[in-house]
Amino acid sequence: MLKRFIDSMVLCFGIILSVSVHAAGLPDFTGLVEKQAAAVVNISTTQIIRNAQGSPNFPEGDPLFEFFRRFAPPMPREQESQSLGSGFILSADGYIMTNAHVVDSANKITVRLTDKREFVAKVIGADKRTDVALLKIEANNLPKITVGNPDKLKVGEWVVAIGSPFGFDSSVTAGIVSAKGRSLPQDNFVPFIQTDVAINPGNSGGPLFNMSGEVVGINSQIYTRSGGSMGLSFAIPIDVATQVADQLRATGKVTRGRIGVSIQEVTRELADSFGLNKPNGALVSSVEKGGPADKVGIEVSDVILKFDGRLVTDSIDLPRIVAATKPGNKVSVELWRKGAAKEVTIVVAAMSEDGKLAQTVKSTTDETVKLIARLGIAVSELSREQLSELQSNGGLLVQDVKSQVARAAGLQHGDVLLAIGNMPIRSLRQFEEMIAHVPKGRNVALLVRRGDNASYVAIKLDEK
Repeated sequence: MLKRFIDSMVLCFGIILSVSVHAAGLPDFTGLVEKQAAAVVNISTTQIIRNAQGSPNFPEGDPLFEFFRRFAPPMPREQESQSLGSGFILSADGYIMTNAHVVDSANKITVRLTDKREFVAKVIGADKRTDVALLKIEANNLPKITVGNPDKLKVGEWVVAIGSPFGFDSSVTAGIVSAKGRSLPQDNFVPFIQTDVAINPGNSGGPLFNMSGEVVGINSQIYTRSGGSMGLSFAIPIDVATQVADQLRATGKVTRGRIGVSIQEVTRELADSFGLNKPNGALVSSVEKGGPADKVGIEVSDVILKFDGRLVTDSIDLPRIVAATKPGNKVSVELWRKGAAKEVTIVVAAMSEDGKLAQTVKSTTDETVKLIARLGIAVSELSREQLSELQSNGGLLVQDVKSQVARAAGLQHGDVLLAIGNMPIRSLRQFEEMIAHVPKGRNVALLVRRGDNASYVAIKLDEK
């Protein structure tokens, strides 16, 4: 009897648990897929590799040259390379969006719809900075996607990807939004949506849907050690992509704004050293001579808090805001300088594809090395040749890093110290005097040049 009672209770508990899980309602993606899959396309590309050589390249006097010439089979002078990707239909008249890397260097692009029709596509334009490309096929009355608002996405929300991983057409995978506004190396203009949706080679360029069936992103990158999905995928927000696509459709290229500054993150320690209440904004670490920022007096050590009325909460916000500003526009910039807010008006310039890089200063000097005990570093003045190489009027060369605090801050042998806060370093004696007047236990911001880049580091002075 007891065993029968326990069995019946277990059965009842299982039924209740099953009903509870069912009542909670795990997402049902069938309706979304039925309505939206037809607007997702498979993209295959063919690239012609010319002058391909399969035989070893021996000089004519080498005995092996004659051997391969006489007995080796002739190799083709041209070879085809094929790749696969995904895309989605933006408009019923045949405009299609995908990743720029999917169609890069392609000689032929074929778009296949879910109804098996195939079209040769033309590239209207591609933008490598955002990895967005716009294609056109000659067709009408095509099914198209609905554009959603990625700003309304919430972390933890369900999302769906449809694409052609490894060439398997119309594959559906699902997951959740893991994070928003991700910044990836070499991608300053895209606040990526991170998800754990299974994305694999061939998914690139395909759509990311919210549960309303709206496209909120383009699946673009994955983090992987094996070549397959590891639950870390990144999508370009659709609003960023459509802004790019609109310019590509109108002119075939993308124009971005620039103001001629290099910036870095404002850490809590740097905020303290500059007198900011919160670590907000973008810290200016260099200003291009003759650039828009230089013309209106923006200086190294300024912290940009607002640009064109938009808050710069984090340093990664500024490049995106500036890039989205039309060149030639006059905009207001709110700065933090020497403990007070300041506002300037700047004319935004157009961004070019190339950039200037300065040479790396050599870590050699004949000047006397001086130990700065409060910082735990040994420095020396730069030679005339080094000052000329850096195009600088001053600075000190770090010869040795002796303290754990300085090492933890990131200082290295060969770094060049350019400024303390907003005060340029002109000489060793001046540097010693400035350090002597900094209160004990206070964070000091040092502008450090390393190679082609300059950035601030914060170091707390020895309290002894």
